[in-house]
Amino acid sequence: MYQVVLVRHGESVYNRQNLFTGWTDVDLTEQGTHEAIEAGRILKEAGYTFDLAFASVLKRSIRTLYHILDELDHLWIPVQKSWKLNERHYGALQGLSKLDSAVQYGEEQVHIWRRSLSVRPPMLDEKDERSPHREERYRNIKPEELPLGESLEDTVHRVGEFWKQRIVPLILKKDRVIISAHGNTLRALIKYMENLDETALLDLNIPTGIPLVYELDEHIDPIRRFYLGDPSHVEAKKQAVANQSKVTE
Repeated sequence: MYQVVLVRHGESVYNRQNLFTGWTDVDLTEQGTHEAIEAGRILKEAGYTFDLAFASVLKRSIRTLYHILDELDHLWIPVQKSWKLNERHYGALQGLSKLDSAVQYGEEQVHIWRRSLSVRPPMLDEKDERSPHREERYRNIKPEELPLGESLEDTVHRVGEFWKQRIVPLILKKDRVIISAHGNTLRALIKYMENLDETALLDLNIPTGIPLVYELDEHIDPIRRFYLGDPSHVEAKKQAVANQSKVTE
């Protein structure tokens, strides 16, 4: 049996403000830092150790990973960063309030943008200041590879490809791997690994800062997944994610 640990980054500034984040490079809040440290503590108490780690190129993913590794006294292990593990690109929605968007477009439309498989958000213009084409960190990526907005299906394709080509061979070598990524990155990876249908995907909410353990068989097919930590706390945080685009009185 093989294992891999997935962690959604701790609460970010845009999470706190309930804004669409996507590739916007916002930092962790104080609460997010605490969540990351707590994730490391939980992993340490459960006896987990790792040989290498993965993160996206966005600071909330990187900082979360380093807080976890610091708690584990694992800052020395190799860390690989890739834009392929970036959050889903939310196009022209990036920086907009989820609640204001729900009022303007309706909760159902915002829920579809956030949780459906094939629907893309409104796309960015390449000249928009939020475009990845204008960022130094992506200068070595072919322009045609950089998205200006993605459906979750698009995200599944890039994350699944990275998983199959870069991470699976390491797991098969018995390397112990931890991945610090994003809500939709991890939803995309779970969709890819478990071949979830769209109905199941709509109801899949990934809480911030809680380690998710996958046990895998000899073909790297999932046997089971489970969160570490108090189950009631996990459920409360999952429900908080589900409620982000609901209009309240």
